[in-house]
Amino acid sequence: MALDPVTQVSGRAIFIPGADIDTDRIIPARFMKCVTFDGLGEFAFYDVRFNSDTGEKTDHPLNDPRFAAASILVAGVNFGCGSSREHAPQSLKKYGFNGVIAESFAEIFFGNSTTLAMPCVIASAGDVVKLRDAIESDPTISVTIDVENLSVRTSNGLEFAVTMPDSAREALVSGRWDPIQELLDNEAAIDARARELHYV
Repeated sequence: MALDPVTQVSGRAIFIPGADIDTDRIIPARFMKCVTFDGLGEFAFYDVRFNSDTGEKTDHPLNDPRFAAASILVAGVNFGCGSSREHAPQSLKKYGFNGVIAESFAEIFFGNSTTLAMPCVIASAGDVVKLRDAIESDPTISVTIDVENLSVRTSNGLEFAVTMPDSAREALVSGRWDPIQELLDNEAAIDARARELHYV
């Protein structure tokens, strides 16, 4: 049974500056000692959102009240690099993000995000700058990631093409983004195949 298709996601956006934002910056390792992913959202970007000595909030964009309602994250090159922790996209999803636009992604982070129905689309450096400027000029604009047509558009008239691997796009728009659900849906075929294999 296919899950809900993800053809597009819309919402306000926030730009997180810096290249090579790794998974340890997204979710510090000490917060990964959990049985479920519930509650991980409050620890997203924790070590850059809070001063390690005083515990006070820093000037990180996520602490800026203008972007409190953001549900789309905009970033630079190689977003989600580093260790292959599933907790990184989980923390972003639990924080309230529904999609990510960046110049490039680490492969494992990208795959883990897709299985959470959180589309990650690749934009050119120039388009990321234009989008950054637009949302920082007016944080209330709506940004739409059109997965089906591979484009991003904003409520103030900006529009540009984006890319993502065909396999990820097809999984999202067809509602087949959860590999566990895919296994459950094909249980009978898996059992039949297993009976044909002499070594099982």
